Amino acid sequence: VQEKPYECTKCGKGFKGNSRLMKHLQTHTKQKTFECTDCGKSFSRKGNLVVHQRIHTGERPYKCKECGKTF
Repeated sequence: VQEKPYECTKCGKGFKGNSRLMKHLQTHTKQKTFECTDCGKSFSRKGNLVVHQRIHTGERPYKCKECGKTF
């Protein structure tokens, strides 16, 4: 069993590192500091904004090794 000494005081979920706990804590707040400049939708994590922006750019960075289709 993996040790997860950093525990969320809101929900009890455990994490291996403090930085992961800090990222998780954002899920409990209403704060959404990353806003899409194309449509105004906001996100609490930059990574989620980056993925969302692919809707507007049409970027498909991954390719299936079996059929070659991008997604």
